[in-house]
Amino acid sequence: MSSGEAVTTTRQRLTSTCQLNLLLFPFDVQRCNITFSSTSFDTSSLKLGTARNSSVITSLSDEFMITQGEWNLKNMQVFLYDQSNGNISVSKLRYTVWLERKPMLYVINLILPLFYLLILDLASFFISESSGEKLGFKVTILLSISVLLLILNDILPSTEDKLPMIASYCVSVFTVVWLSVLEAMLVGYLSKIDGFCCKEDQSSGDLQQDAVRHEEPAEVQEDTKAEAVKTVLPPDGLQDLLKGILDEVRAAQREAGRRDKPDAQEGRFRRLAKTIDCVFFLLYFLVVVTFLLYLCIIWMNG
Repeated sequence: MSSGEAVTTTRQRLTSTCQLNLLLFPFDVQRCNITFSSTSFDTSSLKLGTARNSSVITSLSDEFMITQGEWNLKNMQVFLYDQSNGNISVSKLRYTVWLERKPMLYVINLILPLFYLLILDLASFFISESSGEKLGFKVTILLSISVLLLILNDILPSTEDKLPMIASYCVSVFTVVWLSVLEAMLVGYLSKIDGFCCKEDQSSGDLQQDAVRHEEPAEVQEDTKAEAVKTVLPPDGLQDLLKGILDEVRAAQREAGRRDKPDAQEGRFRRLAKTIDCVFFLLYFLVVVTFLLYLCIIWMNG
């Protein structure tokens, strides 16, 4: 132009890197700064500026971003300022870009399955110890969480600053389920010890009862013999048959007494196992609810 101004148009495609803060992953919003400045001219020779404001630049950039992938362009802002370095002042132009991650894929593939497995582990406390399936069920849940941790290792971007909250969530779920498996093993072991002790007590009691029956007083035996003499004995075949039936009835009574006795009177180890199970369930439930509330508050306020 006649005033000495020159207009030039140059198009370039630049690639920039941005440090990510993954603390709130996958509900994170990243802020990236792109700064332009001149290394040869000061503000008296070169003044940087933009032809459009921040809102127009944001809308145009959103239209040109054809493949956004897992990101949404939330906002863009332009800042113009001069930076002094000694006696030289340089014009600078900075673009601040806010990118919001789309979290639904991670919620469906990772967060919800871990939550469902945690609820299943809580529900496994209502499985009876006598069924023998409680420990195997808990171990299956633990293996499923291990598979989800491997998936997390593949999808989580590498970072060196802070551990993401989703990693803390996964590790915490794995830890409480692991402790639940250990508690189920302890309760099962105590129940088996109690059953073994009850069997020993019952066997010793049966031996004592048999000894008492065999060691009857001589007078009772003589009276019994006298009454037997007075009574007309049945034939030998019928007598053997009745004796066999009497022995079977006595054996059935002893077996029924053995089955009913542990249910009617629990040993100290079984009572200890039930106490440990109840206390651990309450602590487990409180820890899980507190941690999930804390995690939701951080993700919502982040």
